[in-house]
Amino acid sequence: MSGTVTAIVDAVRRMPAAQVSWRRPAPQERRWPPVALVYRGPASLPGCPEAVAALLRSSRWDFDVRYVGPIEDVPLSTQALARATVYAQPGGGNLYHGYHHMRRHRASIRHFVHTGGRYLGFCLGGYLAGATPGFALLSGDTDRYIASPAATVHSADNTVVQVCWRGVPRSLFFQDGPYFWVRARGNVKVLATYPNDTIAALVARFGSGRVGVVGPHPEATQDWYTDAGLVVDRLGADLGLDLVNAVMAG
Repeated sequence: MSGTVTAIVDAVRRMPAAQVSWRRPAPQERRWPPVALVYRGPASLPGCPEAVAALLRSSRWDFDVRYVGPIEDVPLSTQALARATVYAQPGGGNLYHGYHHMRRHRASIRHFVHTGGRYLGFCLGGYLAGATPGFALLSGDTDRYIASPAATVHSADNTVVQVCWRGVPRSLFFQDGPYFWVRARGNVKVLATYPNDTIAALVARFGSGRVGVVGPHPEATQDWYTDAGLVVDRLGADLGLDLVNAVMAG
């Protein structure tokens, strides 16, 4: 090692931790497989992170899926996001309770997506992509489908909702999920709508990154339906994978 290089290395080693900045690797620097972070913590409910993680592992993208959260081996942080390609926010409970736990991460998540990261939001994760309150990743906002005009579901209980996904009618697990509205659809790809024509799933750009959100639960496994006493003729994993593929494209 030359004297110049040795001096540089020694200087970096002496640098205080706060001065060492993380940056998102350029596309040519990124390693395979891509890292997908799935939040698991108080802003989620048991079973939701695990279902999202299973969906990501089953995709064609060969993700290295890791959980992040306050009691996980990897905390949710700017440093963790800097090494990731995808950040997934699964379902949870009340929006305001969820945002209470997530608001400290708002700036980091926005920076992650704006600089090229991918955000996936399922149910509560979809709500959190909105602005009141949320991460403000959409050119619009979210609201409760059950409160929208001509909604076909009127209760916050676990149920099945009908959607039209890329022109094909499907039934999906649903628990008081959001619909999405945007100011301009030019930069938005609508994947699914509810029967009242509100948006049930979409993909949109945010800076250099992409945001994919869905109100129902295409990641729901058979036990979700069985435990809730619901019957469905076909699980929605293929639709969840379509959302993953759409947010990874481009």
